[in-house]
Amino acid sequence: MAEVKVLDGGFSTQLSKYVGEKIDGDPLWTARFLVTDPGSVFATHLDFLRAGADIIQTNTYQATLNGFAKYLNFSDEESIGLLHKAVEFSKKAVEIYKKETKNLIVANSEPLISGSCGPYGASLHDGSEYTGTYNNLVSANFIKEWHKPRIKALLDSGVDMLSLETIPCRIEAFAIVELLREFPNAKAWLSLSCRNDGKSIAEGSSFHKIAVECYKRAAPGQILAVGMNCIAPQFVTPLIKGINQKNKEFIPLVVYPNSGEVYTVAEGWQKKEEYYPIEQFIPEWLNQGVRIVGGCCRTNATDVEKIRAAVEKYRNENF
Repeated sequence: MAEVKVLDGGFSTQLSKYVGEKIDGDPLWTARFLVTDPGSVFATHLDFLRAGADIIQTNTYQATLNGFAKYLNFSDEESIGLLHKAVEFSKKAVEIYKKETKNLIVANSEPLISGSCGPYGASLHDGSEYTGTYNNLVSANFIKEWHKPRIKALLDSGVDMLSLETIPCRIEAFAIVELLREFPNAKAWLSLSCRNDGKSIAEGSSFHKIAVECYKRAAPGQILAVGMNCIAPQFVTPLIKGINQKNKEFIPLVVYPNSGEVYTVAEGWQKKEEYYPIEQFIPEWLNQGVRIVGGCCRTNATDVEKIRAAVEKYRNENF
């Protein structure tokens, strides 16, 4: 089995341990704390490393030029500078963690940093990252130009890869895969926002079709994995099942579900389904070809510890 990487968890959930205030509902979400409380951003990254994460994601999911301009009155230059700082906080956490564990045997001795890039819908602050309703309202060129400054800033700052995540619609998925070709040395995973029906991404297209097509459209080796995030864990297996039996080429998958709660702008996070712990699904996901696994919204460092333990248990029992 190819190496499995463990991701971090829900940044806002772990960050709330430090900031003690409401984060969800803010139009900049956790990105505001890059300005107001960078120490807590750094501490959150370090928590996930100490929990066993192989990959930590920069606190930039909702960090966009238009968002910083609207809500912080930042210029484009200032916004790019803040994106660079976000990477610096991640790098500092990795540096400190490696010093802490220099003489220890740990599973994640060489952590990596992924530059988090949320979808256009997240910037609209209307929940459309979970619906993809803008699929027919924007052009591919618009989406590419919107994503480009953040992607360039993160790559220029030296991230190891990009996480193109919670993408809810086909036009955005195809556009950013095409955009990546403008950065030939970049590597990324593509994670889609999906429905609970076992077959569709948020706007209704087939998950299998879009995931496979994106993987094949990409420049060779540029897409590290395709998959989904921010979906209840019990709905993951029906979506990914069979994807590597139907295709001649093995497609690495990435999965990082939320806690099972459902988010709406009006109500915030609400428990709608029976709770299923992420770690109980790890063996079946790895058997389907998942090679990057972690947690999304409403998961924390303790959940990452459990995911790490489940991955190690699977590895020890099977290899």
